[in-house]
Amino acid sequence: MPGKRPEEAVSAGSRAPSATVWSHFRWSDQRQTASTLAGRVFDSLLNLLWDAPQAYLIVFALSIGDAVLPILPSETAVILAGVLCTTGPKLTLGWVIAAAAAGAWIGDNTSYALGRFAGEPMRRRFFTGERSTRTLTWARAQLDRRGGVIILVSRFIPGGRTATTFTSGLTHYEWRRFAAFSAVAAVFWSLYASLLGYFGGKAFEDRPVLALLVALGIAFGLGILVEGIRKLRERA
Repeated sequence: MPGKRPEEAVSAGSRAPSATVWSHFRWSDQRQTASTLAGRVFDSLLNLLWDAPQAYLIVFALSIGDAVLPILPSETAVILAGVLCTTGPKLTLGWVIAAAAAGAWIGDNTSYALGRFAGEPMRRRFFTGERSTRTLTWARAQLDRRGGVIILVSRFIPGGRTATTFTSGLTHYEWRRFAAFSAVAAVFWSLYASLLGYFGGKAFEDRPVLALLVALGIAFGLGILVEGIRKLRERA
């Protein structure tokens, strides 16, 4: 039987067993955080992901949207869904992984299609100079040489995934190769984010907020590490 929503966890005269866990999420000692934008985003995600199958549809939709608009919190949603597989509503981990992977693949290919079919006016407007032409030529050469690695690595860099997928379309990188590489990247990304939340939830079973913060910290650190390595390789 699914757990109560966070706002329903505490009744008028008693505290449900799950409320002991979810009191870490809410409100008596969290009001100041909840008043901030980050707190409101977290609150919204928590409520959206509390019920299945709605949770899987939200993960799917955010994973699509984030590939085109990197301001959407898809990675946070997938990690939080992983945490919620261990406590609260007890989502199904397999469905979380599948929804995130499918959404990420569709989103990456949408960004590719925008670059390929709607990117030409942008190229004519912004990339007509000699330097811009050289930049696009270099980008295409890099994709031809190391396309699989670039597409795979960029999926773990917020914003970087959108730049890479859009540029792949803009430079007419072969779609079948792109689709195959992006499928592998989507599966790895989905496994990484959801399992990070899942094992974080297992490790801090009575402190789900701490589990989420630790998982997000690891994800953020990994993104910085990957980007740093990429820049060092470019300079080499």
